[in-house]
Amino acid sequence: MTLPQPALQPVSASGAATPEIGPVLPPEAPLAMPVQNLSRWDATAAHRPAHQRRNPWLARLWVFGGALALTAYGGWQMVETVSVSGSPTALQLALVVLFCLTFSWIALAFTSGLLGFAMLLRRERPSPTNPAALTTRTAILMPVYNEATARTFAGVEAMREAVEATGLGRHFDWFVLSDSTQADAWIAEERAFLDLRHRLGPDARLYYRHRPKNHHRKAGNIGDFVTRWGGRYDHMLVLDADSLMSGPAIVALAAAMEADPDAGIIQTLPLIINRNTLFARLQQFAARIYGPVIAAGLSAWSGRDGNYWGHNAIIRTRAFAESCGLPDLPGKPPFGGHILSHDFVEAALIRRAGWAVYMLHRLEGSYEESPPSLIDVAVRDRRWAQGNLQHARVIRAAGLHPATRQHFATGIAGYLASPLWLLQLVVGILLVLQTATERPDYFGGAGFSPVFPRFDPVRALQLFGLTMAVLLAPKFLGLILALLDRSVRQACGGGGRLVLSSLVEILLSALVAPVAMVVQSGSVMSILLGRDTGWNPQRRDDGSIPLRDIVGRHTWHTLLGVVAGISAFAIATSLFLWMSPTIVGLVLAIPISWASGQLGLGLALKRRRLLATPEEVAPPAIASRAAVLAARNVEAGFDEADSLAVLHANPNLAETHADMLPRGSHRPRGAIDPDRTLAAAKIGEAETVAEAQAWLTPRERMALLHDPALIERLVRLA
Repeated sequence: MTLPQPALQPVSASGAATPEIGPVLPPEAPLAMPVQNLSRWDATAAHRPAHQRRNPWLARLWVFGGALALTAYGGWQMVETVSVSGSPTALQLALVVLFCLTFSWIALAFTSGLLGFAMLLRRERPSPTNPAALTTRTAILMPVYNEATARTFAGVEAMREAVEATGLGRHFDWFVLSDSTQADAWIAEERAFLDLRHRLGPDARLYYRHRPKNHHRKAGNIGDFVTRWGGRYDHMLVLDADSLMSGPAIVALAAAMEADPDAGIIQTLPLIINRNTLFARLQQFAARIYGPVIAAGLSAWSGRDGNYWGHNAIIRTRAFAESCGLPDLPGKPPFGGHILSHDFVEAALIRRAGWAVYMLHRLEGSYEESPPSLIDVAVRDRRWAQGNLQHARVIRAAGLHPATRQHFATGIAGYLASPLWLLQLVVGILLVLQTATERPDYFGGAGFSPVFPRFDPVRALQLFGLTMAVLLAPKFLGLILALLDRSVRQACGGGGRLVLSSLVEILLSALVAPVAMVVQSGSVMSILLGRDTGWNPQRRDDGSIPLRDIVGRHTWHTLLGVVAGISAFAIATSLFLWMSPTIVGLVLAIPISWASGQLGLGLALKRRRLLATPEEVAPPAIASRAAVLAARNVEAGFDEADSLAVLHANPNLAETHADMLPRGSHRPRGAIDPDRTLAAAKIGEAETVAEAQAWLTPRERMALLHDPALIERLVRLA
């Protein structure tokens, strides 16, 4: 039964009582979200499209057929390279197989990039126009998990202002959906929410919900919204905590969903903005200059069988509810349990149910941020690796579209590429060692001439050139498009600086690549050994990681580079030269990782307009407004305050917090919560709030904040 939400007496950031702001949540309108069966599928239950759409078979033939042909050619060249002295050995055949596997990955990116280049070259980028009217309602969801409230609530406020400015704001409701597990973060969110609602008034259509348990993490967070309020909304636009979207972009997505009754998910292409550290600026530049080429190619061959990246996308709510209830996979993590990379699977299931999934890669006004350093990316990438490898349990699900299975296969291959590359290097070293130490076979050659195990140096050089060309082609194609676009070229400092920036990005990426390869290989091995990653909150702020942490993380990478360099040089000078890019990257792993998170280095390049992007030179209005609001929120000090001290000092806030707790969540008789029991004992003995702060553990603090009786005791402390 839906319980009415109390009318609140909230408090402002200063602690003064404010007028009533109305209900914190709207009346519930539940939607059933049944758990899907991956082993069986009844195709007769699928949605029947209202319009027949053309299948992009020609684009798929070009991308996959071209990649296959290119891989076959590269594999044949590798066979010719290693078999110059006769039939290839088992070790040489292993090298050929590993080469084909890794080469196929970059060949697919190459052919897809060529397709994207052709698409962007022949079409102008349209500017979205606001529709005159909307007939549907959309919920905009901002899931948060122990995030900095200054940034997240500034983003929500800025986006809401931008949508209201279009004149169509009444069609959108705003939800901050908290899964935070830290007491200080939770109370900071409530304070920021109440402050914003106080300023916007009771008709703001802005709501806040905190889940007592973050069951199934982000997928469960969105699922909880759907099953409680999904019936009120035709669509939901899902964001991340670092997402920003302009008002016209949000309205254009809602209009696109209205205009296409067969659309289930419409994804945008988020550009990276607001980044200043060296590594983050590399990502920002690459995403802006090269990303559109890859995205256009992916959109062209995927068609309406596309993918979903979990944020900055609009979803048809009822279609999602009916088809995207995720099952737990059999067994324990990392391959069993709840699905980590839920977005790919949700796209697969909604497509299986007959709804289209596609990308509006030309739609402007969609933005996100990125981790500030190499280590931060590695932490996030560890979770993504587990999620993508977990898809090996989903790829064979009944009823999936072939293109969907390809998305899964591509994601899995992306994480297997690093250990395969590492294994290819190891096999190459063994072959050169064999060549340097094995005695010639005086009886295997024609005319009894000695046969040495060796490579064809000319073919090897040609194959290396082919590999580099295929690998770097998408970057050069993106650079060509940027140079042809006058506005982009000028914003990046002119053609000369744009070319120089690309060279800087390629050089620094080449140094980072060996370290990333070894880190990712370690992550894959850890997952294969059965180690679960968990779900740590992502660090988003600019700033460096302490040097001791960097040294501890990369010491063995440096040692691996030193050992590999000495061994390669001892075996053959040619082997050392061949491996030198990898060796240099590993030997310099510590300074590279340290430099990646340095704000000063990134700003130094920024002052010289290197790695510049148009959005950096002329920040989008939505980003500028969010920055102003974030600075104001920082001054309010929501994130710096201790949750217990804030509630103790402000009884009105404590009462409001207690009123916002979910109703009917009493424990069953006999089911003792040890954290709540210990929190009650400690708060009962504490005489001052300082003692409560010192005695309560993080888990006990959360238990206290979930219990109105304990909150009342806290307020009464001296």
